[in-house]
Amino acid sequence: MGKIILTGDRPTGKLHLGHYVGSLKRRVELQNSGEYDEIYIMIADAQALTDNADNPDKVRNNIIEVALDYLSCGLDPAKSNIFIQSQVPELTELAFYYMNLVTVSRLQRNPTVKSEIQMRNFEASIPVGFFTYPISQASDITAFKATTVPVGEDQKPMIEQTVEIVRRFNSVYGEVLVEPEVLLPQNTACLRLPGTDGKAKMSKSLGNCIYLSDSAEEVRKKVMGMFTDPNHLKVSDPGKVEGNCVFTYLDAFSKPEHFAKYLPEYASLDELKEHYRCGGLGDVKCKKLLIAVLEEELAPIRARRREFEQNIEGVYEMLRKGSQVAQAKAARTLMEVKDAMRINYFQDKELIARQAEAYRECK
Repeated sequence: MGKIILTGDRPTGKLHLGHYVGSLKRRVELQNSGEYDEIYIMIADAQALTDNADNPDKVRNNIIEVALDYLSCGLDPAKSNIFIQSQVPELTELAFYYMNLVTVSRLQRNPTVKSEIQMRNFEASIPVGFFTYPISQASDITAFKATTVPVGEDQKPMIEQTVEIVRRFNSVYGEVLVEPEVLLPQNTACLRLPGTDGKAKMSKSLGNCIYLSDSAEEVRKKVMGMFTDPNHLKVSDPGKVEGNCVFTYLDAFSKPEHFAKYLPEYASLDELKEHYRCGGLGDVKCKKLLIAVLEEELAPIRARRREFEQNIEGVYEMLRKGSQVAQAKAARTLMEVKDAMRINYFQDKELIARQAEAYRECK
């Protein structure tokens, strides 16, 4: 069995730095590593509609934004199949069958679902589609026989639930589905990048994001307004590094060579942190370093995006072809699932012949 990747994003807005360090940058590295036989990158529009059913244009209009972010970051259609979830109807059918293998109480215990429900104030009335999206995600992963799923830390419980569904299905119907492994970011600072306001998670709905497509000036403004240590009122005051967004972002993005280039008076990030803790180092100096570091990362992405924006028709054609490849793969898995579940009536010639013979004998 080959090594296969499945991952993706909901098209509810442009992608941000949390997506980038949590999964997207690693996807590009994995794509270019040559270690994987197949790579599927999904724009999860059907999943996005579970909490945006009354605003389909929001999802519709952001398909192209996510696709442009993918391409500008280095995802290559020649190496990765980029597709739109709703254009692969087999995924919905698989999810329907998996629903019989999961209890309501198990879904209620899923920590990712619980936190997402709370964040969206769905406690009183949860859309069924949103509540069951761990099952939908299991369908997405298993349809492509994915062995590896690169995600941020917040999605780990979802993959664990997929593994449970795979084991349950295989124990009942036979070894058909593949058990996936989660692949988390290697840099611990990237596991869950906080928002610029210091909130636990960078989120489009909270408005605390730095987007991959932000201009240099927009990035500068957002970094200068970033949450630091509220007790670090004067330069001379000792500062707290833990929970300080600026240092968390520097942990995620800075490299040793950045200090020689932008702050040669410091040998490393550890030395900068120590000075901040002792006092005598202002927030502005740290923020200016972060602005320079982020600009190095984002300028090439921004430039590539401008190129792809000149050929939107070509981007949609890429998505159409990727969706065709994805549908063919998912259809093969669905057929195997239906065979295992014994609901392949028209393909089971032996069943038809046996029952026909039995009825003839009765006469």
